[in-house]
Amino acid sequence: MSGAWLQFLAGGLTIGAIYALVALGFSIIFNASYVINFAQGEFVMIGGMSAVSFIGSGLPMPIALLGAVAVTGVVGLLLEWLAVGRARKADVVTLIIITIGASIFLRGLAQLVWDKSIHALPPLSGDAPISILGATIVPQSLWVIGVTVVVVAALSWFFNRTLLGKAMLATSYNRFAAQLVGIEVRKVLFASFGLAAALGAVAGVLIAPITFTSYDAGIMLGLKGFAAAMLGGLGSFPGAIVGGVVLGLLEALGAGYLSSAYKDVIAFVIILVVLFVRPDGILGAVKSDRV
Repeated sequence: MSGAWLQFLAGGLTIGAIYALVALGFSIIFNASYVINFAQGEFVMIGGMSAVSFIGSGLPMPIALLGAVAVTGVVGLLLEWLAVGRARKADVVTLIIITIGASIFLRGLAQLVWDKSIHALPPLSGDAPISILGATIVPQSLWVIGVTVVVVAALSWFFNRTLLGKAMLATSYNRFAAQLVGIEVRKVLFASFGLAAALGAVAGVLIAPITFTSYDAGIMLGLKGFAAAMLGGLGSFPGAIVGGVVLGLLEALGAGYLSSAYKDVIAFVIILVVLFVRPDGILGAVKSDRV
């Protein structure tokens, strides 16, 4: 029983780390613009599919993965520049609808650029399973957890030590006050989309060796990342991490002890429960007024 529990725990932490990265992308954009970016899942898909293409073209793994993150970051910047930024004076609901349309467009474009097949990405360090206390863990799971920890630490440094990071935080706390002290909120929003897209790409290249990837792989990951952000508190960076890990663990334990048929339902049940019981999430969202 202990081995099975550890197996579920490892699986939950792995997928929870991915949800946390996606949820961080939602929170970054929400804090900059008060918009829920429903194209975040497509950033995950583009990252995974780009990595598959780069590796297929013969590029070394590290360069291919970095290239995939860079390409996805550029897509995020283009999305803000061509769509969201041009409608920045519109109401929030309109901007959300724009991101939904962008999600559908990117999914269709992915079918043209790539195809409808399912693609596998090679693991970062082999696929020989590791046995720990009766549980079997693939090395890629350790990569997922380890890279997520590094990314979270890097983000903490970025937001607390760099001018752009501090500008993003200031904008999230009070947009009007940030403008008064000379912060160019327009540039902050632009950079936020690029950073959120890069985070999505990191999630995509990490999870692709485990679950594979395809043109529609971002739909469910995006929805579950949103559920994780809601669970932790939309707009809260620590909440996004906590929400992702908790959601991953609940999914793994629910699939292991109840039935795998309910695995995908858990995220949507959580959204409903959070909306009714604690709309601000576990850690609460950053409060600010739109001016």
